[in-house]
Amino acid sequence: MRRIFCVGRNYAEHAREMGADPDREPPFFFTKPADAVVDDGATLPYPPQTANLHHEAELVAAIGVGGAQIPAEQALKHVWGYATGNDLTRRDMQAVAKEMRRPWDMSKGFDHSAACGALHSTSVIGHPLQGRITAHVDGDLRQDGNIGDLIWPVADVIAYLSNSVTLATGDLIYTGTPAGVGPINSGQSCTIAIDGLSSVTTSYA
Repeated sequence: MRRIFCVGRNYAEHAREMGADPDREPPFFFTKPADAVVDDGATLPYPPQTANLHHEAELVAAIGVGGAQIPAEQALKHVWGYATGNDLTRRDMQAVAKEMRRPWDMSKGFDHSAACGALHSTSVIGHPLQGRITAHVDGDLRQDGNIGDLIWPVADVIAYLSNSVTLATGDLIYTGTPAGVGPINSGQSCTIAIDGLSSVTTSYA
């Protein structure tokens, strides 16, 4: 993989729970380092400098063909496949950064902050435009949404992002999370699932 781009507030109910108006904001992006990716089944130490680690269930799109200024009607041709992801967030650190109008980098781009399940090729599954997306912590349902409720669907995200940067083979795009984000504590496990894709589970020692 090459780079990880993440879309903020791409489900209306999550935007509202974070205090934003989903009807007025264009898409915005933040990044994570490529080596932040964690495979399914990983057991990790609880991240440092946080007492409020949050799960964020997300559909991940993997770019197969790069490009710049990609039209939305052509954008899905640039996707190699899809995966289930967890955009892990040090929420307390993010809150301080927001209050002080500082970058989010350390709250989003820390070690092991991008859990990603197995990639599924579009040649096999097509493009998942609908499907239930959930997050469970120790078996308790926390997030329950549908990827069809994305404010900016995958094609629009790619088109918008490719006007700012040139996308390349191996880039991953985490497309946003539905409402219900919440904490994962030490000793707990979090499982993200999307209909038709492999789930991804992350545990904390």
